[in-house]
Amino acid sequence: MEKVPQIPAIYANGRRNSTNSLLIQAAGKLEPYEALGNVSVEHMAPPPSMPGQHPELKIGGFHEALFIGVVIMAQFMCLAGLGQAIAPVKIIASGLGVNNPGQEAWFSAAYSLTTGTFILIAGRLGDILGHKRVFVFGYLFLGIWSGFAGFSAYVGRQIFFDVCRGMQGIGSALLAPNALALLGRAYPPGIKKNLTFALFGAMAPWGFVIGALFGALFSQTTWWPWTFWSYGAAAFALSAFSLLIVPKQLAKEAQFAGVTKVPGFDWTGSTLGVVGLVLVNVAFNNGPLYGWSTPHVYFVLIIGVLVLVAFLWVERRAESPLLPVSAFNGTVTYTMALIGIGWGSFGIWIYYSWRFLEEFRHLTPLNVSAQFTPALVCGLIAAGATGFMLTHTPVSFTMLIAMLAFFAGQAISAFMPVNQSYWPQMFVSILIMPFGMDMSFPAATVILSNHMPREHQGLAASLVNTMVNYSISLALGIAGTVEVSVMAHDGTVADAKWGVRCAFFTGLALAGCGILLGVSYFIKSMIKEGWKVAQH
Repeated sequence: MEKVPQIPAIYANGRRNSTNSLLIQAAGKLEPYEALGNVSVEHMAPPPSMPGQHPELKIGGFHEALFIGVVIMAQFMCLAGLGQAIAPVKIIASGLGVNNPGQEAWFSAAYSLTTGTFILIAGRLGDILGHKRVFVFGYLFLGIWSGFAGFSAYVGRQIFFDVCRGMQGIGSALLAPNALALLGRAYPPGIKKNLTFALFGAMAPWGFVIGALFGALFSQTTWWPWTFWSYGAAAFALSAFSLLIVPKQLAKEAQFAGVTKVPGFDWTGSTLGVVGLVLVNVAFNNGPLYGWSTPHVYFVLIIGVLVLVAFLWVERRAESPLLPVSAFNGTVTYTMALIGIGWGSFGIWIYYSWRFLEEFRHLTPLNVSAQFTPALVCGLIAAGATGFMLTHTPVSFTMLIAMLAFFAGQAISAFMPVNQSYWPQMFVSILIMPFGMDMSFPAATVILSNHMPREHQGLAASLVNTMVNYSISLALGIAGTVEVSVMAHDGTVADAKWGVRCAFFTGLALAGCGILLGVSYFIKSMIKEGWKVAQH
């Protein structure tokens, strides 16, 4: 088959699922997508500026503002979906008759599990069916299952609520990669593209904090299901709005104009990958509930591992693999491990910090949500600093600083006294943690883009985001196991404090491993390349 000319990867595949790397562009220092190299457009959406392909987006200013708004709201809704269950976790647990910390952790773990598991599949569906179509359906799907999550108050069963949360996560997975694809196809490189992606990235902290605020507000003043019903109503409105607002130039017909071959869908690999990841995660998150000596817990884990082995075997032989195993090398595996460890530590920090403040300092969900608001401003500062570092220092150094930030933020929280004001430790921890988040994600994306074959560049950011979400869910199960294992279960407050403290120590241990791996990778890169700034 005759190959078409090579084009920048930013055109070849708009599906970049990088929350924090996009936020860096607010500093005007870096265009992460240009770091992803050049790829063939044989299986990708064509660039706007190539002759004979769909043209650069040309709509009125008001229409364009609405288009940008409805797309960046996808990122807002994804993070709000996580925050809405963390803030009122105790109120929801009380309504469902749940009093086990391990069961409560599933409220968040189920959402992160399915978001991470289905990211790659959702992106591939957008490549095949059209990004606009999957994007509109993502909002609709999210709204439907948010409504069902609210109705779980009538069902009164925790398992039903957890399933609804997992289905919400699939909705978020459908939105995120296809939102980025729409923006990537709409604008050529330039100031407008940078500003648009910066707005998209800025929605991450805002979505989480505002989602938590509204979750706390509804739960404290009315009834907790209204958190999910109002969220679902917003998703329905955005679905209808996007159907009308997203330009026809970005519809499926324009997406595949001039493309000689639409990518296929790896049904076998997708099924095995989802089943394997879900079984392994379920085993780790059920360990705290039933104990690891319970046969069905380790049986599920064994089956999950075997399914994942079969997934890797299938992917090596698939014609259109969901995850091309051949693209992985030592550096790619190393980087994915760093991301998993760092963000797993972050997941433990955010969940147990919230529990610590509510249970032992007896703050209301609204008060705790307010205490996390400094992360909004600090996240923007961290993103700007990261943009500078990636253009002036080796990317391995940026990754090492991210691991140090994860460790420092976790250490400060792990040793907080109960009878202490907000400012000495909790406030400082909230200021530090965004640097771990906003530095590790783009650094990992750059590393993967520089060490993966050119034909697989589009996977870089999506793989990182998959690892981010999945590791959060998995780490909560590990921390829950530690918490339950160290407790004497005598019902005392001191026993509960010790369990939470040990969960923090688990996150601290993960972050410490991240530092060791980060130092090792930095030394390795310095020996091999010296003080070399990556080309973006």
